[in-house]
Amino acid sequence: MYALFWLVDQAVSLYIWALIIAAVVSMLMQFGVLDRRNRFVWAVDDFLFKITEPALRPIRNILPTLGSVDLSPLVLILLLQAFRIFLTTTLWPLVA
Repeated sequence: MYALFWLVDQAVSLYIWALIIAAVVSMLMQFGVLDRRNRFVWAVDDFLFKITEPALRPIRNILPTLGSVDLSPLVLILLLQAFRIFLTTTLWPLVA
């Protein structure tokens, strides 16, 4: 059972890093630092969009629009961190 909790914790951690990288790549593309026409940059952006957008879309529908500022990655990261804390403090002692 320990392996399962470890695997879930690591998957959530990797998804948090994917959210952070997607937000940074998006900002760099908006500021013109990264070129959208570059095939590698486009492939990385497309991959990050496909894995993060399904979780971010419902949050974007709930949050009010703040112009060009998107707070949905921050909200999702906070929710995922809360899930990790819940997992380690509440569920792990019941199994161990």
